[in-house]
Amino acid sequence: MAAPLVRKRIAAPSIVVQAVAFAGPVGLSVAARRSRVRDVAVCCLQMWAYVAAYKTPHDDQAAQAERVHIDYPIEIDRALGLGELPTLRLQRALACRDGDGRPRWRTLDHVLVWAHWMWFAVPHGSLAYILVRDPARFTRAAVMTYAVFDVGASFYWLAPTAPPWYVAARAGRVGGEERCVGAACSGEVLEPQVRRMMVEYGEFFWRDGWGPLYSVLGGNPLAAMPSLHLATSMMAALLLAEVGPLAGALGLAYTLTLAFALVYLGEHYVVDLLGGAALTAAVRRLGPHAGPALSRAGRTVASLGALAHETS
Repeated sequence: MAAPLVRKRIAAPSIVVQAVAFAGPVGLSVAARRSRVRDVAVCCLQMWAYVAAYKTPHDDQAAQAERVHIDYPIEIDRALGLGELPTLRLQRALACRDGDGRPRWRTLDHVLVWAHWMWFAVPHGSLAYILVRDPARFTRAAVMTYAVFDVGASFYWLAPTAPPWYVAARAGRVGGEERCVGAACSGEVLEPQVRRMMVEYGEFFWRDGWGPLYSVLGGNPLAAMPSLHLATSMMAALLLAEVGPLAGALGLAYTLTLAFALVYLGEHYVVDLLGGAALTAAVRRLGPHAGPALSRAGRTVASLGALAHETS
């Protein structure tokens, strides 16, 4: 539990610190008898380790900026948008400003920003619903959900990728043309000015409280590919559909709303969402193949737990 907190203060390699962090859920599974409370606590420890895995690549910001991928998402999205980024098309068509240039927030903007913020609760809330409604499905649902989180985080270590707003924040205009002025920009493909509407709305809605709130929720701006917002929401929708049609329909409606919001608000490229969908599909497809190995690991942990309680 302490490993994520001290990762910046010790000289151990990041991969070692992360391995220790991910040992937390296993340790709790041995130390405590199986119950709903323990299941929830194990999930919390898993996410505690995931948050560290998500943030760690950004601990050395200069090194991460030297490795960041900027060009290929822009090229693919321009192809998908028939010559223009889909985010720019949507913002130009739907976003409004007052005469003095300040953003004017409409009902659509409120709904989409809050759909984005709700994501922090959706994957875990879906698992809580499954735990209460159909406990027999919970273990598999939790494994598949957190596999999406953890596999996705590995991409952020291996190939940090910039979202639209990050590139736009480092772009300037000279003579009406975009030019790259940030150290992270490659200068090969230049990004037009995309608004990060979620932050603009946060400053409007939360006012002075936005800065502290965002500092807690942020942590790695170069974690765009694949989109775990889309991937984990899509997985939640599929798992909820196994429990009941109404829950599945609500999960699907939220996932589609979030997908639109992520592109419109400037948080993700369309290709990031495609990457997230591919990640979820891969976990679903490969899950049965990994099942026997995971079952053996689970039985080993259960045996260790039984031995610990027998001798305690």
